[in-house]
Amino acid sequence: DMEEKAGEYLVQRRVLDEVRLEEVAQKGTWSTKPTAGERVKESLRCSGPRLKQTAQSWIPVLGWLPRYSFRDNAIGDLISGCSVGIMHLPQGMAYALLASLGPVYGLYTSLYPVLIYFIFGTSRHISIGTFAVISIMVGSVTERLGPDANFPMNGTNATGNVDLDARDRFRVQVACSLTVLAGLFQILLGVVRFGFVVTYLSEPLVRGYTTGSACHVCVSQLKYLFGVTPKRFTGPLSLIYTLVDICRLLPQTKVPELVVSLVALSVLIVVKEINACYRQKLPLPIPIEIIVIVAATVITHFGGLTSKYNIDVVGEIPSGLKAPKAPDTGLFLEVIGDAFAVAIVGYAINISLGKTFALKHGYKVDSNQELVALGLSNAIGGFFQCYSVTASLSRSLVQESTGGKTQVAGLISSVIVLVTILKIGSLFSDLPKAVLSTIVFVNLKGMFKQFTDVPLLWKTNKVDLVRLTILLNLDLGLAVSIAFSMLTVIFRTQLPRYSILGRVAGTDLYLDVDTYKEVREIPGIKIFRSSATIYYTNAEMYLEALQEKSGIEMGKLLTAKKKRDAKLKRAQKKEKSKSKAKKRVRRRGKPQVTSSEYLLHCRVLRVPCQSPPPPLLIRGKPSRRVRRKALLTNSARSTRAFSTTLPPRSPTSEGGVGRCDAEEGNPRVSGTHSGVLGRLHHQLRGTRAP
Repeated sequence: DMEEKAGEYLVQRRVLDEVRLEEVAQKGTWSTKPTAGERVKESLRCSGPRLKQTAQSWIPVLGWLPRYSFRDNAIGDLISGCSVGIMHLPQGMAYALLASLGPVYGLYTSLYPVLIYFIFGTSRHISIGTFAVISIMVGSVTERLGPDANFPMNGTNATGNVDLDARDRFRVQVACSLTVLAGLFQILLGVVRFGFVVTYLSEPLVRGYTTGSACHVCVSQLKYLFGVTPKRFTGPLSLIYTLVDICRLLPQTKVPELVVSLVALSVLIVVKEINACYRQKLPLPIPIEIIVIVAATVITHFGGLTSKYNIDVVGEIPSGLKAPKAPDTGLFLEVIGDAFAVAIVGYAINISLGKTFALKHGYKVDSNQELVALGLSNAIGGFFQCYSVTASLSRSLVQESTGGKTQVAGLISSVIVLVTILKIGSLFSDLPKAVLSTIVFVNLKGMFKQFTDVPLLWKTNKVDLVRLTILLNLDLGLAVSIAFSMLTVIFRTQLPRYSILGRVAGTDLYLDVDTYKEVREIPGIKIFRSSATIYYTNAEMYLEALQEKSGIEMGKLLTAKKKRDAKLKRAQKKEKSKSKAKKRVRRRGKPQVTSSEYLLHCRVLRVPCQSPPPPLLIRGKPSRRVRRKALLTNSARSTRAFSTTLPPRSPTSEGGVGRCDAEEGNPRVSGTHSGVLGRLHHQLRGTRAP
């Protein structure tokens, strides 16, 4: 019970150890979990409902598509699908340049993975497809394994000393192998229920990584804006080296491409700001990206800008779909590290966006199934010459804001992309690459806004502010970021915050007494708080902090307790030895007589004898038969001794022989018999014989 008296708390309760607590609380020994045999039996049991549930868990489209409401969802999904499909076209071609691939492969990537996610995905609002960060990660691998120097000129379709056709074919093989391997990693992690791994990738880590990646993306696109060709740098500080090289080449800038870039960039920024300001009034956002692409293609084609000003264009875009092709497994060992990095980053971005929209609209996203869905999108897409995909923030926001309710919107967007690949794609051969670069720049606006998180992180947690992706390359930056995140978890458990809590006057709030001035400790009570869970790695530090904060020295207490226990043990031993000595003294101080002496005593004093004799007067404990025999023998001997030693009784000695003899001063008992009688006399009186 707890009651408040004069500003103090009085706590009265019994101190319970673990055993007593289990008895009082009546701890149960039963288990509600099924046994291993029951679980195996249940897993092997086959029934119609169980089969249906399993199929819906692995193929979610079977669960929600039969219950699809055309009245509630069809119009919104149609409008949303058309809007996202129009965005897929320019972004697919632009992000393909980031991956160092042809624009058509960006369109492939916007088609096949979207269809696969429609079947296996659990999020209703995210848009799967090309993404800037994943594209630049793929591009770093394709350029590292397929540099221009490895493909010298050998044919007519060559630029300078580079065979572009051979280089592009090899880079496509590298990208497909990387994509298939990343998809296999994601499927494996999803099957073994490893979706929880994303919890170790904190939101600041993901946001910091994507922000650093945005810087890499921008620097990689500057060469298209200025029309220069910088050297390719790899490893740490490659971003700085590339930026310095671009600055060195600025005098060689192609003015026509710079003008095209500035005009397209200005139009895109203005119209996108209009879309943002009037998004509540506009039924659909203005598709400015596709408008700019069409306008730039038309102007370049009919104005002859390619031949007059040597503007770099995307080139021929083949129409139609290609047959699936198995990836080159010989490249797996060379890209295994990059594939794992792509798998983790792609899943982290995908699940963070999926959970954001799920929380907003009140449904659940299965993290493990998302791993499987994204893995299948990559693994199957890699056979159709797609590169790695994940959710796009800009397209997902458009899909959600234009009324999209389900992944039917993704299905409609893929139909638009399919029509473009089959019929319209070849018309974009004169599209300037500078225009695609401006589309990339504008779509990175959301990532650059994350720089506004720096002041907040500086105020809340300076540890999460440290990110090394900008200075390092993407794969190494990811490894360092994850390792840094793991170390922060370890350090936070190893170096927790310990504090003594006190009560705020007039409230039931308890705060750190070292931080707040008006907090006072409760007299006689110490409230110790630790910010981390106690386990074997920090138990010793916890004990040290407890002693330091509370002022209690456990070592002295334990030493005093040992001394007290030792003193008590010595006192108990001394008391026990004293009691034993007293018993020995008491046993020695009581003279003992035999049965014959007792009979002699009774005959001399003429008192009735007890049968059997008193046990305190007899030495030893003979058996009943031996005692009776000794009694008869001693009685006979005593009678003969008295008859030969004592004279006949005097008529005047009525009070007893002893008294009469004493009065006459002439004892008639022999010395032996008088000694026996004396011992018996003092035995009965409880005194010691002299």
